[in-house]
Amino acid sequence: MKAFRLALLASAVLLAPASLAFSQECAKEPVKVGFLPKLDTDPYFKVAFGGAQEAAKEIGGTATQVAPSQATAEAQIEFINSLVSQKVGVIAIAGNDANAVAPALKRAVQQGVRVISYDSDVAADARAVFVNQVKGDSLAEMMLESAFNLSGGEGEFAILSSTPTATNQNAWIDFMKAKMTAEPKFSKMKLVQVAYGEESEQINQQQALALVQAFPNLKVIIVPAGIGLPAAARALEEAGMIGKVKLTGLAPATLISKYIKDGAAQDIWWNVTDLGYLTYQTAQALAQCKITGKEGEKFKAGRLGEYTIGAGGELILGPAKIVTPENLAEFKF
Repeated sequence: MKAFRLALLASAVLLAPASLAFSQECAKEPVKVGFLPKLDTDPYFKVAFGGAQEAAKEIGGTATQVAPSQATAEAQIEFINSLVSQKVGVIAIAGNDANAVAPALKRAVQQGVRVISYDSDVAADARAVFVNQVKGDSLAEMMLESAFNLSGGEGEFAILSSTPTATNQNAWIDFMKAKMTAEPKFSKMKLVQVAYGEESEQINQQQALALVQAFPNLKVIIVPAGIGLPAAARALEEAGMIGKVKLTGLAPATLISKYIKDGAAQDIWWNVTDLGYLTYQTAQALAQCKITGKEGEKFKAGRLGEYTIGAGGELILGPAKIVTPENLAEFKF
């Protein structure tokens, strides 16, 4: 029934060519920007929205945020329609499913709303710009390198992702698999399973424990999801397995600081506030026709300085870092 409802929602949407996004009238002043993250309970997106609010105070306009209680495309489609009815000038979405939300986004464009994505991309023809926290390949490479270092370069490891349709995480996993195949350095490492925490703390804990029970020789779990890594760490700690099985991935550094200090975990992270700040700056630049999303376009993003649109409309916030005991103090979230 759920799949049928999603298909019905999608099929009812009229598709619009991407060029419609560039034929709209240019806003003469800052507009209302509607942020649509993956999930309403994820603290990551709350911190990012704080950066958007900071930018709004600086340059004007309004930032509003709505989010589903379940990390599904179906739930996001309903909120896309709601934001259109609220007459936002730009929708900034972190996609739960790149293709399933695209028809609703294209209909929003037809109704005069510009669309950008951030954190997790949507179909390229459904948005003008993707504000990426860091170049995806570099994130995937850093996670794999971290797992290599934590495991001593050999043995079994698993990946505990968020959902099977998560755009960014699927791309990272594909990159890691390809790199392991291509580089002899990783020949002694074996990926035994990709599991999914479904953006739920409880399910992430259950899946982490299931992985260590199913694979007694497991050395490392890569968790490329902000909710999943702290949840997995707590579950392994309670089971007396933390340290024996080490963790790496993406998470607010402050939530796993004690595991980083103990050497049981590493973290790949960036400035989350700046992601929201840059997304809002990008939305306003798009609304006022300072950019269209074409490669090579440049604009000023407040305190972050000048940015240049890359291939495919991708905009990179900046490089991430591997969080270690030595640099932990640099990360406030």
